[in-house]
Amino acid sequence: MAYQAGGSRPQPRPAPESREAQAYLQDYAALLEAVTFPSVVVDHRWDVVLANGAFETLFRGVGPHPTAMPGDNFLRFVLFHPDAGTVLGEHESSWCLPMLAHFAAAVERHGHDHGLQSILRDIAQDPIMDAAYRHGLPHWIRSVGPDAVEHDGAVRPLLHPDPRWGRTDCRIVGETTKTLQGMGYTRLTLVLREARRPPARRTRRASSHLSVVHSAEA
Repeated sequence: MAYQAGGSRPQPRPAPESREAQAYLQDYAALLEAVTFPSVVVDHRWDVVLANGAFETLFRGVGPHPTAMPGDNFLRFVLFHPDAGTVLGEHESSWCLPMLAHFAAAVERHGHDHGLQSILRDIAQDPIMDAAYRHGLPHWIRSVGPDAVEHDGAVRPLLHPDPRWGRTDCRIVGETTKTLQGMGYTRLTLVLREARRPPARRTRRASSHLSVVHSAEA
């Protein structure tokens, strides 16, 4: 059964106050659009600030969801959208657990942030997701090492809707400029690789079914 997040739809992100910052983001959006690989700018909640057309194309096949669309909040998409595993290959180990690790770090830094607290409440509403966050995640980090939770440089599988890419891998490259960092934003680009041969067919698993929890508690 797919987990349905119980929180409200993410609120619109406020625009930077200064005209200079607004102008910078407008020009940066034009730069982002010129990139052929999926690229996105997010804030510390993983609210999407900017995304290019290639990012939108990657997720064009996912169904509607009230709180977890990839163009609204990428963390919510990874954790809560039932279609996340149809785009993000090896969804649990390669995407969900690293994102949970980053979320845990964000909660430590911004514990009173309302957006992060809303995600935390939604995690707590599902027993399997809650167990993964509180018990499975520490076990997984101990097993794979702290480097596995880093996004920059990680190679992760994708299932691209464009048959020219198909089942492939991407290297996540962090490209945050000093100005974006000063605004509290992070940019990530998914550098796509050539398509791989398809493996044996696997059944689709919703994001709440995290096998690491069972292995951690065995």
